[in-house]
Amino acid sequence: MAVHLSYHRGSILIRGTHVPNSRWDERSKCYRALALHYPDILNYLKGTLNEYASDFIVRDGMDIEDEVLDPIPCPRFKPPGYKLRDYQRKAVDSWLKSKRGIIVLPTGSGKTLVAVNIIFELNVPSLIVVPTLDLVRQWRSVLRESFDMEIGEYSGEEKILRPVTVATYDTAYLCAEELGNKFLLLVFDEVHHLPSEGYRHIAEMFCSPYRLGLTATYERADGLHGELPRLVGGVVFEEKVSRLSGKHLAEYSLKRIYTELTDEEKIEYKKNYDYYRNYLRTHNISLRSARDFKFFIMRTGRDPEARKALLARHRARKIALNSSSKLRVLSRLLQKHSKDRVIIFTEHNDLVRMISHKFLIPSIIHTTRKEERQDVLEKFKHGIYPRIVSSKVLDEGVDVPEANIGIILSGTGSKREFIQRLGRILRKKGNKKAVLYEIVSRETTEVRSSYRRRTK
Repeated sequence: MAVHLSYHRGSILIRGTHVPNSRWDERSKCYRALALHYPDILNYLKGTLNEYASDFIVRDGMDIEDEVLDPIPCPRFKPPGYKLRDYQRKAVDSWLKSKRGIIVLPTGSGKTLVAVNIIFELNVPSLIVVPTLDLVRQWRSVLRESFDMEIGEYSGEEKILRPVTVATYDTAYLCAEELGNKFLLLVFDEVHHLPSEGYRHIAEMFCSPYRLGLTATYERADGLHGELPRLVGGVVFEEKVSRLSGKHLAEYSLKRIYTELTDEEKIEYKKNYDYYRNYLRTHNISLRSARDFKFFIMRTGRDPEARKALLARHRARKIALNSSSKLRVLSRLLQKHSKDRVIIFTEHNDLVRMISHKFLIPSIIHTTRKEERQDVLEKFKHGIYPRIVSSKVLDEGVDVPEANIGIILSGTGSKREFIQRLGRILRKKGNKKAVLYEIVSRETTEVRSSYRRRTK
């Protein structure tokens, strides 16, 4: 029996036999499967996963002509000029056993160096997928230094294909059909982004047999992390912040400071939050999960009263998050830590602007121009700016190694957001201890949010 395999726009075309995970495609007059299943198809046909570059193999009377992969020619990589820490070596060895799966390490613990070592060990064409342009630049810099070679980039700014290439999730998604058979190793940085409705197609349309996911926060509130074993593989190694603190990461403490709403804020908060709660109660709506809340949001599109309730919730939450008493506490903390590097985290851009104006602190929000953002971070790095304030921009994917004090003025109940913010201050700086403050409005839903992000 002769079987022919080929790649076509994110799919594997199988001519000659039916294999698991494939279905008949009338237009192509052959069986078709997602490129994701390429290793499984070979495993089924050949009984092995070890020889992906074979052109023609005879096994048990079956002729298999494999024309799926068209990899970029790959030179021998230069060994990275650094020694892995013990937990990093364990992470690499754990992943190499199956050459698939996710490594969970705290922010600041060297996930990038773990991936660089894996890329070196495999020495195959590798695509690193990252969520932001800032991370594209950071990865390219580390990879150039490690391998002393030109590193490719696929983003909205450049399209340069090299044996080791860094792409944004957006561009990898848009170019998946074009790039899907060019790389043997896929590295997904901040892999918790991957299960999103669009991004998961990257994993499905690439036939790369080797897959590595990196994250500090595996779980998603919407439960879609359940897709990751199918797309990348399960968790193969995990290390907690508490086990690395002191030796490899900075020692740290968490301090929660409660504040009181003003009398006027209490009245407005209660009026708006009661309106929201009354709507839920009278319509017998229970919001126990992100999925429940999503359905409630959908309801607001057809029910004007539901929309009014949602807007009332937003007003109440904004009062709690932006209480004027928080600014007084912030002022005291800034005085206390006048000689430290401080990052202030907020939920809303309006509060960022207010703090920036009131305390003369440089700010970064999602609309800040790239050049200005780089300038602010560079000056913060060198101590010219001892403090910066941001909304969600610095939560993920920005290297800020000099900060040792974090102040959460407002945030959500997301454990991921909390861990990412903690990670901004955990890079070891001598014997300096890191402190993460939470400023929480008492007798508001913020208390529950603070509890959720620290305990679940």
